[in-house]
Amino acid sequence: MAPQQPKNAVRAESRRRPANNLQRLREDQLLTKAELARKAGVSPLTVARVEAGQECRVDTKRKIILALGMTPSDRAKVFGGARKGGRTP
Repeated sequence: MAPQQPKNAVRAESRRRPANNLQRLREDQLLTKAELARKAGVSPLTVARVEAGQECRVDTKRKIILALGMTPSDRAKVFGGARKGGRTP
């Protein structure tokens, strides 16, 4: 059995640089997670998970981008430019 990492080490890893800009953009508009979730038609838990860098469906990303008053072509501003398993330009 592999040795487990201490819980503090896992927490420190998760506090590093965010995987996307969603939290900053949301806070710039003075929106709570619940307010953004309501505007996007998703749950506050989904917003929290996306802000934490967890994967989500493309439809969820689209809803969040539109709720922020942006267009789908602005997705790199919110979620970064890298795509998993996608084509490279």
